Amino acid sequence: MLAMALVLGTALLTAPPAALAELPQGNAVKDPEAILRNALPIKASQLQDLQHRLESTSDDLRAKRWKPLASVVTRSQSQLTGQRAAILTSLPPEALPRATALLDGLETQLQEVAAAAESRDRDAFLASRRTALATIGDAEALLVGDFPFTIPAAFDALPRLLGRATVQISTTKGDLTAVIDGYNAPLTGGAFVDLVRRKFYDGLPFNRAEDFYVLQSGDPEGDAMGFVDPNTGQERHVPLEILISGDAEPIYNETFEDIGRFKAEPVLPFATYGTLGLAHSDGRLDDGSSQFFFFLYEAELTPAGLNLVDGRNAAFGYVVEGMDVLHELGVDDRIVSARVIDGAENLQPHA
Repeated sequence: MLAMALVLGTALLTAPPAALAELPQGNAVKDPEAILRNALPIKASQLQDLQHRLESTSDDLRAKRWKPLASVVTRSQSQLTGQRAAILTSLPPEALPRATALLDGLETQLQEVAAAAESRDRDAFLASRRTALATIGDAEALLVGDFPFTIPAAFDALPRLLGRATVQISTTKGDLTAVIDGYNAPLTGGAFVDLVRRKFYDGLPFNRAEDFYVLQSGDPEGDAMGFVDPNTGQERHVPLEILISGDAEPIYNETFEDIGRFKAEPVLPFATYGTLGLAHSDGRLDDGSSQFFFFLYEAELTPAGLNLVDGRNAAFGYVVEGMDVLHELGVDDRIVSARVIDGAENLQPHA
């Protein structure tokens, strides 16, 4: 079994206040779909302002402040009406039919959000807001252009995911759906999706389970601790790859501590239940291979931005469906199968 760098489990509970003071403040965004929207490599102020306005209603909703909620939704409707032309102008011509349909749908969806706020129906508000935010995310995705950075030539032999892919992981307890983000972790996401395509994970057990911390799999049968490339006969290694918010490209095989950026925030944070991370050994950063883990986020024990995992491990995706299944899994369970259900065309076997 590969001893990964997440042996920091006890440190999460015992790190002194001085050590925690050096770490970044918690990322308030804990919804995986919101994190994925924010992680798109785009500049779309109108859509992103609308997205953030709707997302900001969570505090008022928890406090049952319905009048402010209704006011925010009304402003969102006005914003969409006033900026619709500018949003469409910002898109490439070939995307206009799809974008027009999305914005038409968004108008209707915002009416449903407004009606839920007016009737003070929390469940209806949550459902209609989620639909509206998903539509905004689909519109934002239309703005993604060329891949945002050049992957170093040293990694040309490795597979890369130049976009996003959706993977369904069937387990002995049920199915999980995860979005793998190659825009921000192309080598890490590429290695994982490549192994899914090879059916490498089919039948493998969960070999590590720690409550409120991690659930790990990907340790193959036999002596190897990772994926052995049949073309080379060698275990394939993937570098530690982390893109810092505001940077143009990821850092490789360095932690935030190594580069002295203790307050940096990764674009893909370990900030939500079901964050996918790649395991590596305790002694090396560049020997990630096939073993991966689900981060079992717990606000009090592993707070976002203060969990000692951000900046030391690479996140590469998020579970977006099947949280109830993830809660039930343990070392007596296994992966039945893993399949790419969308985005397979974004995988390239090498440079």
